[in-house]
Amino acid sequence: MLSSESGRPPSRPDALEGTIRIAQVVPGSIAADLELEAGSRIVRINGAVVRDSVDFRYLEAEEALQLEVAPAAGGDVVVYEIEKEAHEPLGIVPAADPVRQCANRCVFCFVDGNPAGARRSLHLKDDDFRLSFTYGSYVTLTNLGPKGFARIVEQRLSPLYVSVHATEPEVRERLLGADTGGDILERLRRLLDGGIQVHTQVVLCPEWNDGIHLERTVEDLWALGPGVLSLSVVPVGLTRYNLGRPVRLLTADEAVRAIRATERARERALSERGLGWAYVGDEMFFLAGWPLPPAAYYDDWPLTENGVGAVRRLLDDFETGIAGVPRLDGRRIAIVTGQRMGPVLAPLAERLGGATGGEFRVLAVENGFFGETVTTAGLLAGLDILQALQAAGPFDAALLPAEALNDDGVFVDDLPLGRLAGALPSMRLVPAFELTSALDEL
Repeated sequence: MLSSESGRPPSRPDALEGTIRIAQVVPGSIAADLELEAGSRIVRINGAVVRDSVDFRYLEAEEALQLEVAPAAGGDVVVYEIEKEAHEPLGIVPAADPVRQCANRCVFCFVDGNPAGARRSLHLKDDDFRLSFTYGSYVTLTNLGPKGFARIVEQRLSPLYVSVHATEPEVRERLLGADTGGDILERLRRLLDGGIQVHTQVVLCPEWNDGIHLERTVEDLWALGPGVLSLSVVPVGLTRYNLGRPVRLLTADEAVRAIRATERARERALSERGLGWAYVGDEMFFLAGWPLPPAAYYDDWPLTENGVGAVRRLLDDFETGIAGVPRLDGRRIAIVTGQRMGPVLAPLAERLGGATGGEFRVLAVENGFFGETVTTAGLLAGLDILQALQAAGPFDAALLPAEALNDDGVFVDDLPLGRLAGALPSMRLVPAFELTSALDEL
């Protein structure tokens, strides 16, 4: 049931401050039936002020709603009475929320490794529990006060992803470059006591939080109980602009020691809880010179988006998909990637050639934007890709790492995919998450 009335004023003069705007209305939805418009503001739902999109999603789940909307064109607030199925969405896409920024000065902060002139968004350091819940980004919890903890528990924002780095107070504060945040175990207990589960992470910095400090962190997090769903240990990543200032990269031996420390934790976790619990990032295996573990290592793949198991998934997807690849006889195709993945993809390219009749070449591009220490495909700049393709071509087509592009089709150096395509008019460019499925677009 839908109804509306206009002329109802806000309960206080500042009621519109901090409310959210409607970015889009989904066709055929309840919001479309109400003729809500993009640009209007959601003021309150059932009397509660809507502070952000998380509030909105939480409040709209009720069956009976009193929705107060300030029209985009101005005028009185309109009140809509709505009855619907529980958890049925209204069909409102909220505008993006302002991001809560990080006040820490982490010694390994990747933002400090940006080149001069990098676009403004690359300098945004988020530490926002809302993004942690919705997108799986890691937060330190250092900017979370009593109201924030209460909201997380009330709205059941679980699981969260927490950057722990070290559980010893003085070590963590030194890493964060702040005199707060050392009480991470107390903060985690508050979440766990409220029924919130967490995934935890350690960015491993040699001579800062490795060795006995890592072992202490593993023990402390395990002791918190099963509400700590996982611990991932990933090696610090540095660019040419912050290398050695003051952190350096891990050596192969240090990577091996980190893997062995997590393996001891995994043995206990598998014995007591039936899952691995502790994982290291893909890059750690590369640094150590160890083979990647099989799929079983990653349990139900909880951390793929954070570089834990992404390469194994790519390899397994390739084995599944190669049987169905199309014929590409005589076509010359580049597989663009970062330098780390070049040796991994080379044998796959050879197999693709045999299965399709095409000629595949892996193009492992050196990162000129961030420097040679950055070897992942997801941080390749558009200009670096363009120069590599021009130097190595001609190709009929190129498979690009889709993770190197923003949602709006722009590379990290602000080069749009369209401009890259315009500079290579005779080449078909296909952003690809999976090698085999992308071939259908060639």
